Amino acid sequence: MTATPERQRVVNWVEEALTQGARKEEACKIVGISVRTLQRWKPSGATGVIADQRPSAPRPMQQNQLSVQERQNILQICNTERFAQMPPSQIVPKLADDGIYLASESTFYRVLKKASQGNHRGRSREASTYARPKAHTAKKPNQVWSWDITLLPSQIRGQYFYLYMIQDVYSRYGVMWEVHECESGEYAADLVEKAVIRESCYLSRPILHSDNGSPMKCQTMRSKLYDLGIIRSHSRPGVSNDNPYIESFFKTLKYGPSWPMKGFESLEQARVWVAKFMQWYNYEHAHSKIQFVTPAQRHNGDEYEILSQRERVYALAKSKHPERWSGPTRNWTPIGPVTLNPLKQLSSEKTA
Repeated sequence: MTATPERQRVVNWVEEALTQGARKEEACKIVGISVRTLQRWKPSGATGVIADQRPSAPRPMQQNQLSVQERQNILQICNTERFAQMPPSQIVPKLADDGIYLASESTFYRVLKKASQGNHRGRSREASTYARPKAHTAKKPNQVWSWDITLLPSQIRGQYFYLYMIQDVYSRYGVMWEVHECESGEYAADLVEKAVIRESCYLSRPILHSDNGSPMKCQTMRSKLYDLGIIRSHSRPGVSNDNPYIESFFKTLKYGPSWPMKGFESLEQARVWVAKFMQWYNYEHAHSKIQFVTPAQRHNGDEYEILSQRERVYALAKSKHPERWSGPTRNWTPIGPVTLNPLKQLSSEKTA
């Protein structure tokens, strides 16, 4: 449909062209209409442009269309106490069991959608949306930390130990960890303070990212972070992808061959096992996402010499047998900065 002002503007252009000697067919072709359309918009002898009559044209009711009362009956049935928590896929069969047929299941959905009741009715809550967390980029160690708590099963059903873990996002280095018998904001606050002391980063103000668990957001933890000058950052509720590096670490922890499948006998055994694992992870594990150097080597800045040495070895091997290479040697360049939740940052750069 073309609005009346737009019709009038096009007709004026054509009439102006005709007064200057243009042919009607060519003038209409230039403005993108046919001669028949021009005659329909402004018939011969008409003083003005005729508006589009389709919006106001009478439309006969379809024979299978529900009446207003029938639609109202559907809404009343769906909002009764019995059916308020059910979708139409459950309401329609139950009505059939009672010998009642009002409409098809798809019609129920259409009626509810038109009444803005397609998402929630009764006591059900509306869907909540949360903005993506802000992106944080680490260009060197101790700029962005990620931390979380994971369960370590004991040999007693229902009993767990809790691993508190702080990881450096840039190097994947396990900065500080402890194992306790429960979740506690006091334990978490002490862990962060010990990490700051160990890394001597009082003045650098690292960003600490976590999920929304109670130890992460309790007043004790918030006060400690404020005193230490650490910037808080949190994931969206229920979205583990917003804290991917620590989640990946926990998978490495629990899917390794040394993981005790039957659980830990005691808190002391869990602490000893975690200490051995962290020694291996930080100082022996060639991490695939940081060019197969250990987290400690990247954290301490040793990766540059190690990767340069690998580059020289490959270059020497290629010089001895160039026929074995169809292209350049393997890229041993350090991976550079690491961004936590980069999609937010990328979208902001596009709009800038």
